[in-house]
Amino acid sequence: MAGVFDALISEILAMPVRTRLGRVGAIGRGTVMVTGLGDVAALGDRVVLGDAFGGEVVALQPEGITVLTDQSAEGLTLGAVVRLKGQAGIAPDNNWIGRVVDPFGKPLDGKALFRGPMMRPLLAAAPAAASRRSLGERLETGLAVFDTLLPVVRGQRVGLFAGSGVGKSTLLGKFARGVCSDVVVIALIGERGRELREFVERVLGPQGMARAVVVTATSDQSALIRRRCAWAAMAVAEHFRDQGLHVLLLADSVTRFAEAHREVALAGGEEASLRGYPPSVAPAITAWAERAGPGPTDSGDITAIFSVLVAGSDMEETVADILRGVLDGHVVMDRKIAERGRYPAIDLLRSVSRSLPQAATAAENADIAQARRLLGAYDRAELMIQAGLYSAGSDPLIDEAIRVWPALDAFLAEDAPEGGISGSFARLQDALSSPSQG
Repeated sequence: MAGVFDALISEILAMPVRTRLGRVGAIGRGTVMVTGLGDVAALGDRVVLGDAFGGEVVALQPEGITVLTDQSAEGLTLGAVVRLKGQAGIAPDNNWIGRVVDPFGKPLDGKALFRGPMMRPLLAAAPAAASRRSLGERLETGLAVFDTLLPVVRGQRVGLFAGSGVGKSTLLGKFARGVCSDVVVIALIGERGRELREFVERVLGPQGMARAVVVTATSDQSALIRRRCAWAAMAVAEHFRDQGLHVLLLADSVTRFAEAHREVALAGGEEASLRGYPPSVAPAITAWAERAGPGPTDSGDITAIFSVLVAGSDMEETVADILRGVLDGHVVMDRKIAERGRYPAIDLLRSVSRSLPQAATAAENADIAQARRLLGAYDRAELMIQAGLYSAGSDPLIDEAIRVWPALDAFLAEDAPEGGISGSFARLQDALSSPSQG
């Protein structure tokens, strides 16, 4: 019978023994001043205002505390009771697999869900650098290009940089179904409400949901909840990692996490500086990303794929620039490639996996280098080729690139064949040796 009552005991232990009370002293534009809690409240504490308003402490002053509310403060009155809840946390459990939850751990699929036995902090520290393992073995992904030219290894952190509407969500769904891992944790941060069900039912499907936990906050929810979604998903991933499991974390998107953090920071009085972002956005992103990756020697690993929305493929945009510096690789998706109908619309020449060359054998690295060399040659000469200005025989490398380009371009869109990674490399060799198209 051990464990039968764990969920019930956890719920009982989570009930507060006593509650500190304050009062609403002033109501401003988006923030509320609360008196009576200045000596006990801390930054980041959760509060409940009146009967239904949730909020978070974002600033402390001698005259009171500033609270950013989870929703519009309409209907809130001066003198309303404010209950201090303390630091936020989440208590994941293994029975969350296959479920959709909000950033507070409440179910969104209409079924009962109990909290786990241990409350985990949302802002946990990353594992100590000296105790972390190195990157692990190469993973099968279900996609030929990631099995070969852009390998993903256990514990790697990869950025997926893409504009809107170029197939980013579809690619994340393929990762959720195809990457070899024990558990998949998916953070949908600030997504449109209608997309949640579509992502769960169509993109993930039963195969993807069978081993997944989806943590979501929609675009109409407050910045507090959208930011919390990223932290909650990471805490859920850490719950499974600490059991020795290999966790695949898919976060969509870091840009919306940064935008939510900006709103909260500005409400707390921080000034914008980095192209409209406050200085605290950089440590917020890097601290969050550092929690993923290889775990300590006695735990599992979190392999993470973070998507970043980039307008016009601008890799120098603030969030993209911050994140790229702490990752182990980046994948760039290009709208022009999507417009000509090749999915996933990966721009291989602008994409890098820092797991290479260690993740491949000498022969495999030679094939990878040859494919990049030929694609680069074709890219440099493409305008001349399309305009009919290139004469065959002028450059042997370009001649070879023209010969193999159709097969290589098609290879970048292929699902992995039977045989996994070895089968994908066999297909790559076929593409490199493809005959002339006439």
